[in-house]
Amino acid sequence: MTHAPSAPTPGPAPTLTGNAPLTPDARRVVTFATLGFTLMFAVWVMFAIVGLPIRKELGLSDAQFTLLTAIPVLTGSLLRLPAGIWADRYGGRTVFLATTLLTAAFALALAYASSYTLLLILALGVGLAGVSFAVGNAWIAQWVPTARQGLALGTFGAGNAGASLTKLLAPLMITAVPAGLLIPGGWHFVPFVFSVLLLLCAAATARFTPVDAAPRGERTLADWLRPLARLQVWRFGLYYVVFFGAYVAYSLFLPRYYVDHYGLPLARAGLLTALFIFPASLLRPLGGYLSDRFSPRAVTVAAFAVMLAGLLPLMRDLPLTPFLLLTAVVGVGMGVGKASTYTLIARWNPGQMGVVGGLVGLLGGLGGFFLPLIFAAFKPTLGPQAAFVTLFILTAGCGVVFVANMVRLTVTGRQPSLT
Repeated sequence: MTHAPSAPTPGPAPTLTGNAPLTPDARRVVTFATLGFTLMFAVWVMFAIVGLPIRKELGLSDAQFTLLTAIPVLTGSLLRLPAGIWADRYGGRTVFLATTLLTAAFALALAYASSYTLLLILALGVGLAGVSFAVGNAWIAQWVPTARQGLALGTFGAGNAGASLTKLLAPLMITAVPAGLLIPGGWHFVPFVFSVLLLLCAAATARFTPVDAAPRGERTLADWLRPLARLQVWRFGLYYVVFFGAYVAYSLFLPRYYVDHYGLPLARAGLLTALFIFPASLLRPLGGYLSDRFSPRAVTVAAFAVMLAGLLPLMRDLPLTPFLLLTAVVGVGMGVGKASTYTLIARWNPGQMGVVGGLVGLLGGLGGFFLPLIFAAFKPTLGPQAAFVTLFILTAGCGVVFVANMVRLTVTGRQPSLT
C-alpha cells in the first residue's frame, strides 16, 4: 500500500463541518494510533494478571504485590506530559514509534527476569506503554480538525479495551507454554508475546501511516508550558482522575478482589474483570460522538451521575451477580466521561493537545497509581468495600466542582472556539 501524504499545516487543524469526511491520511492515523494504543494498554496493565503467579512464585507480601502492579502506572503517568510536548514538537508518528519500540525492548527483557528487584526495574520501563495515550492524542489532533475530534479521540481512547486482552488472554498464555522451553514459559510467556506483537505493530505503523509534518517554528519551553498556568487545565485533570485514574485502579484491583473476596480462579477473575473493562473502554467512541453531536458538558454531567448511581450500592457487600452488573454501570460512566473530558480539552485548547492532554493524562494516570494504594490503606477502616466508598466520595466531589464551573461559564457566556 503506497501513499504520498501531504504535510498538515502546523498549528490548529482547519475547521470542517460536522459531516465532512476525514482525509485518508487522517483515517490511517486514527486507525493505527488506536491499534497501537490498544496493544500498549494491554502491556501497561499486564501485571494485574501476571503479578498473581509472580506473587505466588516469589512469596510477595500484599505491599510488594501492590507496588509491582502500580509501578508501570507511575512511569506511564509521569512521562505523559514530556511525551505530549515531544509529540507536538517532533511529530506524533515519530514519538509513537519510538515509544512502541522502547516498550517492546523492556517487555522482552521482562520475559527473562526472575528476581523481584529486577522485575521492579523492568516494570518502570514497561510503564512507557502508558505514555502512548498522550502521544496518540497529540498525533490525532495534528491530523483531525477540532470539530471532528470528539469521535476520533473517543475511538482512539477505546484502546483502553487492551486491558481486556490482558484479562482474557494472559491467564491462557500463562498455562499454554510450560516453563523450561527455549521460549520462556509460564507467566514469562505473556511479556514475550507482547514484545513480538509490539514489534509487528511498529513495523505496520511505519509502513502505512503518513509522515509527520515539518517541525513547528522554534518555541521555548516556557511557550510549551504556558497553558499549564490555567486553572481550568488542572480541573480537567481532576475529572480525569475519576474517569480514567479510577478505571486503571479498578482494572488492577478487581482481579485480586474476585480471587480473594469471592474465591474465584484467576481465569474467571480475569473474565469478570473484562466485563467492567468493556463498557469502560468501548463506549468511548459513543461518548465522543455524543459530545460532538450535543454538548460535552452535558455528557460529562451524565457520566458523573451514572458512576454515582453504580457506586452507591457497591458500598455494601453484595452477591456476585449484582456486583458484576453494578461495576458494569460504573464502567459505562467512565467510558463516556473519558471521551467527553478529552473533547472539552480539544475544544478549549486547539493546537495544544500534546501539552494539555499530556498533563491531564499525567494526572489521571497518577490517580491510577495512588488509588490502589489508598484502597489498601483504607481497607482496615472501611472494610472490603473501601475501594468503592473512596471512589464514591471522590466522584461526588469532582462532580460538584464540574457543575459549579459549568454554571459559572454558562452565566458568563464563555464558549470554546472550534477554529
